[in-house]
Amino acid sequence: MGQIRRLSKANYKDIFSLSQFAFQYYLNPDQFAKKEKEAERHEIWGYIVDDQLAGKLHHIPLRVLINGTSLKMGGVSSVATWPEYRRQGIAKKLLLHSLQEMKKAGETISYLHPFHVGFYRKYGWELAFSNKNYTIPIERLKRKWDGNGYIRRNRNLELLQEIYTKYASKFNGMLERDKKWWEQRVLTDEEAQVAIAYNNVDAAEGYIIYKVKDDIFTAKEVAYTSINGQHVLYEFISNHDSMAEKVKLTVPENDLLPYMIDDPTFDQEVEPYFMARIVDVLAFLKQYIFPVDGVVQLQVEDEFLLDNNGVYVIRSDSGETFVTKMEGKGDGNIKCSIQQLVAICLGYKRPTELFEYGLLEGDRASIELLEKMIPKTQTFLTDFF
Repeated sequence: MGQIRRLSKANYKDIFSLSQFAFQYYLNPDQFAKKEKEAERHEIWGYIVDDQLAGKLHHIPLRVLINGTSLKMGGVSSVATWPEYRRQGIAKKLLLHSLQEMKKAGETISYLHPFHVGFYRKYGWELAFSNKNYTIPIERLKRKWDGNGYIRRNRNLELLQEIYTKYASKFNGMLERDKKWWEQRVLTDEEAQVAIAYNNVDAAEGYIIYKVKDDIFTAKEVAYTSINGQHVLYEFISNHDSMAEKVKLTVPENDLLPYMIDDPTFDQEVEPYFMARIVDVLAFLKQYIFPVDGVVQLQVEDEFLLDNNGVYVIRSDSGETFVTKMEGKGDGNIKCSIQQLVAICLGYKRPTELFEYGLLEGDRASIELLEKMIPKTQTFLTDFF
């Protein structure tokens, strides 16, 4: 019979041996040292059998922006089990334990990048982020962008953070980054260039992290605070036409670049990215901002975290949210799973859309009211863990 323990630096060798085996990569001594530094912010839970590490899960305490509100988020990463211990429910036990720890810490939502969507759906996570990936012949970007300003290469973290924070506020779900995150997770490629777009009065309005190799311009991250900043950056990309034949670019799902250029017949792929899960429904809904007044009764079903089951009365009044959980059994005028709830609240899917496909139950009037109450904000996540 195994048990779950919190692991420490003394266990790093075993932790990263399992990661390298499970995810099929190799760490040289320098890379191992960097991983150790990154792991300082992790809570690593191990499943121990006969004093041996059988499986593990990394819980990363972070913060995210949802409807402009900063929420505590529990990131889940590097879930792995040695083959001889698989199919014994170890991953399930680690996931349940980590969710319980998140709830204690006030982390009302959790993110993870799935190895298999169906596996994590069983435990309450749902797709909440998709990316649109472009592969563009660079000559398609050769147009008069009319951007007023200029580009300078600059790795000033304070300036990058300022631009990123403004850009992130346009979307639902973006991480709040700190200095260590920039250093350990964003600016990690020594070959990558960092350039900042300034307007004609020397104010920074965007940045791009990129590299050019094998005739391909790869934009690893682009952020801008204005249309002018976007245009200055796109003109900068197009000016690499003597070095690159194609541009690879990842953008939000609602990006309109195809409408901005004369020939939009280039490769455009929408790719499911991260999943999310509400950890504590009552606490999450109390922090959620509903911009439209109304009252709905929401019956939530959660087959993994049973404490979330119940009917929640949500009342939005003049920008304030009041939520109560009804005692005992009852029916709400809208019935949804924990998976559909997170997709709705983040804005990844709309209530009426799910209703039309039979994925959300309730009377039409209540569904339409919920549709009005949920902000229409695009989800986007530029980070990975």
